[in-house]
Amino acid sequence: MNISTLRLALTVSLLFNLGVLGALGWQQLAGLFSESADPLLVRELQLDDQQRQHWERIEQPFLHELNQSSLAVQQQRNRLVDSIFSEPPDAERIAAEQAALAEQQNHQQQLVIEQLLREREILNTDQRQRLAQLLTRQPSLSSEVQILHDE
Repeated sequence: MNISTLRLALTVSLLFNLGVLGALGWQQLAGLFSESADPLLVRELQLDDQQRQHWERIEQPFLHELNQSSLAVQQQRNRLVDSIFSEPPDAERIAAEQAALAEQQNHQQQLVIEQLLREREILNTDQRQRLAQLLTRQPSLSSEVQILHDE
C-alpha cells in the first residue's frame, strides 16, 4: 500500500466516524428539542402515542373551560372585595357575593375533578400513581391575601 492509498483510507475512515458521531449528536439534539416541547404531564407520565393523542383531545377544551372559569372566579372575587369596601358595607350584599364566589370556585373545582377522571381513564396503573404523586407533591397555593400580609 502506498502513502496516497493510506491517506485516502484514513480520510474515508475519519469521514465515516465523523458522520456517525454527527448522526448520533443530531439524534440526541432532536430528542432534547422534541422532549422539551412536550407538556410536563406528557413527559412525566411517559404517555405512548395513543395516550398522548387522547390526552391532547381532552386537554384543549379543558384548558379553555378552566381559563373561562378562572376569569369568572376573578371577577366574582373583585365584586366581593368591592362589596367589602363599599360605603357603607352591606352585610347582605357581602354574603351574596361570598356565596356566588363559593359557587364559582366549586364549579372550577368540579371542572378539575372531571378532567382528572377523564385523564385517569387513559392512564395505566403506574401512570395513575405517578400523576397522584405529582398532584400531592405540589405545594398548596397561598392566597394572595396571605401573601400580602406575610411579606
